[in-house]
Amino acid sequence: MNHNFPRIKTNRLFLREITDFDQENIFRGLSNPKVIQYYVVSFNSLEATREQMLWFSEKAQMWWAICSPDNQTFYGAGGLNDIDHKEKKAEIGLWLLPDIWGKGIMKEVLPLIADYGFHQLKLNRIEGFVESENMNCKKAMSKLDFQYEKTLKDCEIKNGKPISIDVYAKTI
Repeated sequence: MNHNFPRIKTNRLFLREITDFDQENIFRGLSNPKVIQYYVVSFNSLEATREQMLWFSEKAQMWWAICSPDNQTFYGAGGLNDIDHKEKKAEIGLWLLPDIWGKGIMKEVLPLIADYGFHQLKLNRIEGFVESENMNCKKAMSKLDFQYEKTLKDCEIKNGKPISIDVYAKTI
């Protein structure tokens, strides 16, 4: 556990460092068909989720566990990855467990993470890569002042099929 890892608290949420104690919750999310429908990473066993736990601890990633204010209920995870201090940019990401979808959590968390990136990490650009079919996420990105930039057509293979990715970005 990193004692310097920033904690972010609001009336409804507590964002804290992801620790090994979260592995089961991470697996619960990243094995859920509803969560991974538009998410690149997925796991079919608790042991395989260890790979993701190691990824969270890498220096180029800064991801938070998204929890209830009392830290008793895990909602999902969000953060910045591929943090590039030289280019002053990073990619933003977020996933939530389905039982809390539609409660405004994403709209509350994404600005908190972006603000941290801009003001604490001194980033100039935060990018979001969204599967073109993920209409809900695309709407949220637009509402949160991320500007649509382009579509990367058939740029990735998922479940044996090509998918397109829409690129959104926010700059300071």
